[in-house]
Amino acid sequence: MLYVVAQTQYMKYGEIGVKTEFDIKLTEKDLYSFNIYQTYHGVHGIFSILIAALVFVMAVVSGKNGELGYAALYVVVGILLLIYVPASLKLRVKQTMKTNKVLSGVLHYEISEEGIKVTSGDESGELPWNLVYQVLTRKNSVLIYSNRVNAYIIPKDQLGDKYDTLIEIAQKSLESYRLKIK
Repeated sequence: MLYVVAQTQYMKYGEIGVKTEFDIKLTEKDLYSFNIYQTYHGVHGIFSILIAALVFVMAVVSGKNGELGYAALYVVVGILLLIYVPASLKLRVKQTMKTNKVLSGVLHYEISEEGIKVTSGDESGELPWNLVYQVLTRKNSVLIYSNRVNAYIIPKDQLGDKYDTLIEIAQKSLESYRLKIK
């Protein structure tokens, strides 16, 4: 097939479509933000917050009943519940960024109406739009989910003027129920 590339437009045998390419360098902050979002927007995360709140309520009730030892214990357990998950995620992200050369390297994205191609060094992968689970925009990133758990994390600050083109392609390529764009 013959493609003539001009900035973010390409021509394919007379058809005009949209294409964009950009490089992304994920940071620990980007990966941590994604992991926190995934954790606390699921049942497990909501449940852990509710349990921590219940433990703090128990601390107040114990304190009012004069059981200060139990109240202190409940406060400590509540704090541990609230700190454990974010702390463990932070450590996991640090380890992942040290050991995973693909995630810690530069990721080259090619997004077109056919799908998403990501290249990092000798590694590459393609995801056609019909296999994209969802595209979600957040304050600082665009998440392109390949399933309910795994996503391509694209920091908005690294997209620059390519953001609008990326969103345009996603809107043309996916059903509206698979788009959560703010």
